[in-house]
Amino acid sequence: MRIPLCILALVMSAYAADEAPKPAVETPEQTQAAPADASKPADAAPPAPAPKYKGWAFSALADAYVTRNGNSPTADLNSLQNFNLHSTSPRFTLGKFVIDKSDGVIGVHADIGVGETMRLIHAGDVASQDHKGLRYFEQMYAILKPKNAHGTEIDFGQFVTSAGAEVIESSSNWNYTRSLLFAWAIPYYHFGLKTTTPVTKELTMGFQLVNGWNTVWGNHNMQNVGLTLAYTKPKYTYAANYYMGKSDLVSNAGVRNLFDTTIILNPTSKFSLYINGDYGRNNFAGGKFATWYGAATAARFQINKIFAFAGRTEFFKDKDGFSTGVPQNLKEGTATFEGKLNDHLVARLEFRHDASDKYFFDRGKSPAGKSMNTLTLGVVALLGPLK
Repeated sequence: MRIPLCILALVMSAYAADEAPKPAVETPEQTQAAPADASKPADAAPPAPAPKYKGWAFSALADAYVTRNGNSPTADLNSLQNFNLHSTSPRFTLGKFVIDKSDGVIGVHADIGVGETMRLIHAGDVASQDHKGLRYFEQMYAILKPKNAHGTEIDFGQFVTSAGAEVIESSSNWNYTRSLLFAWAIPYYHFGLKTTTPVTKELTMGFQLVNGWNTVWGNHNMQNVGLTLAYTKPKYTYAANYYMGKSDLVSNAGVRNLFDTTIILNPTSKFSLYINGDYGRNNFAGGKFATWYGAATAARFQINKIFAFAGRTEFFKDKDGFSTGVPQNLKEGTATFEGKLNDHLVARLEFRHDASDKYFFDRGKSPAGKSMNTLTLGVVALLGPLK
């Protein structure tokens, strides 16, 4: 579960009332400096490789957007869309700086950021509420690559989840806005131990021992287990992730389960497609439980060196209202046109349609509706490589 709808509404309202986020200098996605995650689609707009100074690599990004919501919602907030919350006025959503030292036996990685994206992913973290400095870290972990361990890597600290077909940084996804599955079916990050081991040239397996979802500390510490698998061939990749453990902040009873799987197809150098599925179940005291599940498919076509087009469609069934706060069936379709001016500046114009079988979407002075249309322009500056 991300955040119950009532809590999310309060967070969004606080953002709307807050001053514009302070400008920052910060950097490309976890996939650029950290080891590549085979379960995610390839970066749609990769920056030039960061130079290294005695093994240290540095990079940065800044992300801003403006959205027009056809429903003209009362608070100018886009329902369900987690990192482009606001409609009408331009917003700075993410700035971050990445530091990486992973070329030796011992290393370190840190993603330090500001903006509404960073505030949202930490909104339910009890540790960041007490220690506000933690809100500026997307990732921070130590790296160990033992010699003669057949490529095994051991990380300890805070790291983004292995689940899902998308990542937090928009520039590493095919569409600008994130899918319903990314926003409502899976966690953003974990804190604890992560290992990955190449079993063969194609197969990589991993084990994680972590805290409850989206918490650095203070929520069922080291009581969640994660199992990961990725099988990679030149034309396709298959990935599966399973997380199990206690994650409810208010209860010590029950276990949360999440199964996530993705297949990525690359039939040509210009065309790629992925299919992502998630199933989650949260058990409560007394034998009751809540389930949520969905599937998404997306495709991307590189028209030429500058322009690309991507489309995504999905459904998400929040059967018991565990994720969105309302038991409902959701659907979403997105079309994204991308212009890559150079390796450091990417713009995306995107139309998105969200629909529910319930009267869920704010329509301003009119009664709530069952659908929402948004038009978003997002611009990402990949600042770097920096020495």
